[in-house]
Parts: sequence; C-alpha cells; structure tokens
Amino acid sequence: MRLKMPQKLLKTAHYIELGSYQHWPVLLPQRIRLYTYEQAPLFLRENPYITDGYRAHLPSKLCLKSIFILSNETVNIWSHLLGFLLFFFMGVNDLSSLLPASRANREDYVIYAIGLFCFQVCMLCSVGYHLFSCHRSEKTCMRWLALDYAGISVGILGCYVPGIFYAFYCNAFWRQVYLLTVLSMILAVFCAQVHPSYLSNDWKVIRMTIFSCVAGIGVIPALHWVWLNGGLTSDIVQLFFPRVIVMYLIAGSAFLFYITKIPERYFPGQVNYLGASHQLWHILVVFMFYWWHQTAVHIMHFRHSQPCPTWSRKS
Repeated sequence: MRLKMPQKLLKTAHYIELGSYQHWPVLLPQRIRLYTYEQAPLFLRENPYITDGYRAHLPSKLCLKSIFILSNETVNIWSHLLGFLLFFFMGVNDLSSLLPASRANREDYVIYAIGLFCFQVCMLCSVGYHLFSCHRSEKTCMRWLALDYAGISVGILGCYVPGIFYAFYCNAFWRQVYLLTVLSMILAVFCAQVHPSYLSNDWKVIRMTIFSCVAGIGVIPALHWVWLNGGLTSDIVQLFFPRVIVMYLIAGSAFLFYITKIPERYFPGQVNYLGASHQLWHILVVFMFYWWHQTAVHIMHFRHSQPCPTWSRKS
C-alpha cells in the first residue's frame, strides 16, 4: 500500500519508485529523477551490480540539492562529509587541548596539522566527486574524479607523515630519507594524473596498481623501524607494531571490498542504497584514518616520556 503525500508537496515534487523497492516512496525536487543502470550515462556505469538509484544530467545547483535525496550515492556523500567534520573537530581539539596538555613542541603541532589537514582534504575531494558525478557535463564529472584521486594521494600522505615522523623520531637521517621518498612518490602520482588517459577505463588497472604500490611501500619503513629498534622482541615494537598491522588490515579490507564489488556482486540490485562495496570502502577509510591518528597520539606520548636510546642517535 503506497503512502499518501500532502497535495502541497505533490505540487513541488514528483514521486518515483526506486527499482525493486515498490513500496518505498521517495520525494524528489523538481527536475531531479533517478535512473536505472541501463538509463544512466555511460561514464557512470562503473558497477553493473548497482542496478538503480543513479542521479544524472543535472546542473551544478541541482547536484548540490541532490545531497538531501536518497540515491545510490547518498551514503558515499554523507560518510565522507561526516568524516570531514570528524577530522576537522579532531584538529580543533588537538591544537587547542590535546597537544598543549601533552606539552607538545612546534614540530608536533606541524605534524598533527599536516596529518589532519590531509585527511580533511581527502574527505572533501571524495564528497565533491560523489556529489557532482551526476553533472550533465561529462567533462565536469571527470574533473571531479581527478580531484577525488588527488584526494586519495593526499590522504595517503596524511598517513605517512606522522607515521614516519614518530617512528623515526630518534633518527633524523632515516626520517628525512623516508619523508622525501614519500613526497616524491606522491608528486609522481600527481604527474601521472596529467596524462590524458589516466582517467580512462584502459588505465583502471594501472590506477589501482599505482595506489596499491604507494600505500603498500610503507611496509619497507615499517620493517626497517622494527629492525632499528631491536626486532619483534623489543618493548616499543610490541607496543606499536600491532597497531601498524591493524591499520594495514583495515586498508586491505577496504581495498578488497573496492575491487571485488562485494556484496552487490552476489546480491545485484539488493544493496543499491545501503551496504554496497563502495560505501563499505568509504566507512573503512574513515575508520582507518581515525585509527592511525590515535596511533600517532599514543606514540607521541611514548616519545615524549621516553628518551631516545644512545644507539639510535648514532644510527
């Protein structure tokens, strides 16, 4: 039985049914409608298992308004919009309360500001793409997609900077080597994005390989840090190495959902609006950033309370 809608609302909006959800009424502003996979523009047909709920052919103003409607991008938009707010307020708390209470020095303030700023940029770039991916101009959509990929690179940088800084807190040489290496990799990714074929489907595997390598190469400084600190039996390694492993497990799980398109692969059309792989990817990325920030807090407190060993200064 369909729900009745007030006549006043019916004059300013139209009613559609969302694919297989025959008794789920959704009120949409005028000139906004949802499309099935077959009806959506070709550049939006990335996941055939998401069968409906596509926004398309909208000007910028209606793209912005569509943030308040239920579509297959709603969770993607709001998960990272809320993620941005989370890291913004965490930044305010860190700079005004946590760091002063921890007797942080100037370097700590810079590192925390860089890390949380990178997370916020990543979140906003993602929100922008998922909000404007329905733009009537394919060129505009591709520009936002490029910005989304750039945001991912910035987010990875936000993980590396505090991780490397505090891991090699007592070894200035290796800290500088790894920070310069990471910056060079991120700049190389930015340069690759200039290539005209970078956003094409032909480069899909290459894009995934690039980001996997940039994220996965962090294993090298992690293992080097374990070796410099005396192996797996040392106290600091036993304290913090499990947190590094958890971070990579979260990242690996997120990436696995992203590439396998599970669960919608096995339930096509049933998780169009809630529970799709890209939504799980978004939520896990937010959780990973949060986990890594908390890890940086713990290791900062450790570094401030424990003097650097003599052998570490000479390394």
